[in-house]
Amino acid sequence: MASGGDLTLTILGFLDERPMHGYELKARLNALSGHLRPVSDGALYPAIARLEAKDLVERHEEQGAAAARRLVLTLTDKGREELLRRLREPTDIEISDQTRFFALLTFLSALPDAAERARVLRRRLDFLETPASFFYDGERPVRAEEERDPYRRGMLLVARATGAAEREWLRNELGAEKR
Repeated sequence: MASGGDLTLTILGFLDERPMHGYELKARLNALSGHLRPVSDGALYPAIARLEAKDLVERHEEQGAAAARRLVLTLTDKGREELLRRLREPTDIEISDQTRFFALLTFLSALPDAAERARVLRRRLDFLETPASFFYDGERPVRAEEERDPYRRGMLLVARATGAAEREWLRNELGAEKR
């Protein structure tokens, strides 16, 4: 989550669900992927400032639980348009990188058009169905059964299992989208 592209998407996505203050937003971001890529204040607050400068997010003060006032972040109409654009037109890295794709998937329901959601899922399925590996023999992907190193073989077996599960889910979801 800590890179600019998917951090922007997740900020817009969470604020589309409801306004929240920075601490709460950070907690939601970290809950989504904090064990992999925790979001630091040094990444979050400059990202919020950039979104604010682009009129995608607004800040306003509200009374806090105690006497202290707090700044609450709200998604603007322009911010919602940007969120929907990013969901409709994900970059290749947002399709191919699992963490970025899961961030995209977290908010995909915000797209009102089932055909647009299906196009995104189809791109991910097409990517997953392209033969690939962590290891290659020349240009040919190495299969788990060919790998002699037990740890590399383990990586390939785990990737195969998770890939198969994700492909099955995508096919089922694409079938449901058609219905």
